[in-house]
Amino acid sequence: MSVAGFKKQFYKASQMVSEKVGGAEGTKLDDDFRDLERKVDVTSKAVVEVISKTSEYLQPNPASRAKLSMLNTMSKIRGQVKNPGYPQAEGLLGECMSKYGRELGEETNFGGALVDVGEAMKRLAEVKDSLDIDVKQNFIDPLQGLCDKDLREIQHHLKKLEGRRLDYDYKKKRQGKIPDEEVRQSLEKFHESKEVAETSMHNLLETDIEQVSQLSSLVESQLQYHRQAVQVLEELSDKLKERMIDAQTRPRREYTPKPKPMFDFGDDSPSNGGYSTSMAPPPSRNSEPSFHLATLSFRNPRLCESLIVWAVSFFCPHHSCGVEMSSVLAQLLV
Repeated sequence: MSVAGFKKQFYKASQMVSEKVGGAEGTKLDDDFRDLERKVDVTSKAVVEVISKTSEYLQPNPASRAKLSMLNTMSKIRGQVKNPGYPQAEGLLGECMSKYGRELGEETNFGGALVDVGEAMKRLAEVKDSLDIDVKQNFIDPLQGLCDKDLREIQHHLKKLEGRRLDYDYKKKRQGKIPDEEVRQSLEKFHESKEVAETSMHNLLETDIEQVSQLSSLVESQLQYHRQAVQVLEELSDKLKERMIDAQTRPRREYTPKPKPMFDFGDDSPSNGGYSTSMAPPPSRNSEPSFHLATLSFRNPRLCESLIVWAVSFFCPHHSCGVEMSSVLAQLLV
């Protein structure tokens, strides 16, 4: 830094300290200039805040926004052209519904309806992606350009004006010690900076029709999004109504229980603790018993008598009753 530059910085710092600490008054700017400066300051704050809130409106999940920003930065570092998109809530819901609808089966009422709604949700996610692109191109990017170029340039002019004001006020208070020509040059530079800053602020506020046009683009993008969303949802509603009518007119299938399995104790095959599922044949009313007393052969009376005596002694343990029944049966066999 040159000696003249160092002296100028010293003058500015001294004047600022005297105003902030000592309460010295500097050169006052006119009310019109102050009003322009206030309006530009409000415009700057509005643009920054609207850009932030619009991004939150389009991408409401802060974690997803942070992740997407990191991925976009990594893609730029790696030189990748295509960046990953924001995971829309409609798309995530559609994927969930389609997945379980196919697992349940599209031939079922609920499974088919889940698939239909899931596909519609994925279409809504695509429409939402289109809204994001349109709003970014036609609204956010122009406002960001205004913030980065015009407003930053005005801030630069105002900062330069403040520096020249401090330099002029310092030299004006020391007019006897500082040559008049130097004081006059400081005043001319101050007025020059004031004119440049005032012109730039005036031009910005007079061309605010551009910001109105950008707001109109935002509303048009939203209208287009909602029109397409209504079309998708109306088609889905009609499809679901048809599915409900078809399900109501379809005859209901009756549930028929299967025959219960029977235990099979006659199977001597080794088992691990289970039971055989062979079905027992239903009994017939006209079926005859497989064993008839009339078919017994009495050709060997002695053998028959022995069998009868054994049976009677088994079923009639009392001696008198068993002897009496044995004698009666023996007479019948003669």
